[in-house]
Amino acid sequence: MSKPAKSFFGAFLPLFQRNRCLSCQFQGLQPRFLTRYESTSSKPPPNTVPEKDKTDITEEEEGKSKKPPILKPLTRPIGLPTPPLPGQNTGIDPRSVRQRRDDFVNYEKHLLRRKELTRQYAKPYYRDWKNTHHAKGKTFIANPRLFKRDRALYFPNLYGRTLLTTDPMRDTTPVLRGKISVVSVFSTLWAEKQVATFLGPKENPRLHEILKGASSIAQRVEMNIEDNAFKAWLVKRFMFSMRKKFPVEQHGRYFLVAKKGLTDQLREQMGLYNRVVGHVYLLDEECKIRWAGNSLATSEELESLNNGLQKLIEQREAG
Repeated sequence: MSKPAKSFFGAFLPLFQRNRCLSCQFQGLQPRFLTRYESTSSKPPPNTVPEKDKTDITEEEEGKSKKPPILKPLTRPIGLPTPPLPGQNTGIDPRSVRQRRDDFVNYEKHLLRRKELTRQYAKPYYRDWKNTHHAKGKTFIANPRLFKRDRALYFPNLYGRTLLTTDPMRDTTPVLRGKISVVSVFSTLWAEKQVATFLGPKENPRLHEILKGASSIAQRVEMNIEDNAFKAWLVKRFMFSMRKKFPVEQHGRYFLVAKKGLTDQLREQMGLYNRVVGHVYLLDEECKIRWAGNSLATSEELESLNNGLQKLIEQREAG
């Protein structure tokens, strides 16, 4: 037998001596076990939760106790600081092939473009739909009173296809300038139904009475923002059926605006914080945003919209 084997069995040889029974042999080990038990606490160890589970429970409790954001009235004007001009925000690239090539190899412009793409891809795709769980996507309460003329900001120029059969592609600024306009902006059928709570004939008959009584200086303009190219193509194909739904005088006031003309920066300036929510604006004859609302209308918002429209008409008629 090798030496390692002898040393291994030699260590346990005293435990298996033939002249002693196994009970007697293990009797010498009992005090060691008793001493071990006496050194431990008689109370059972507390039922501790691993750190990871604690974190999960805390996050779950925080999610349950998280309250929806408190909506506040719109206290500051929204819009652009400079007056809109036709030809702006068309989404059409006027650069020549040579200019595009020079910009493509320009490293500084490449960094700016990459930064913009990174910001767009970092935005969750379903974020806007998820935000509709609270207050149907409402981001602010409409201002109860009109913004003052000297403080109000401008509604931007947009470019889109109207329902007109001749020369349908037009800018919005020539249509808005010179008249008091109630503008609705939507991109989905759900948003269009939200706009109807502000401007529908059944939901707000007083608004239609005011517009009908001042048709020469007041108007309603609709802007359908299509973020999806395929949906925009479908809408274009069914323009003939949409013409039957609107009166002839309204054909030049319905715009199908492409996504390229409405950048994220422009959306933020207009207060379009949620793409899938309907928005309503009240503009004066200078294209200034004097009132704004979104999502589902409340009775207070309907009253402030109607009173604001009536006030602008009276000021315009008074000169």
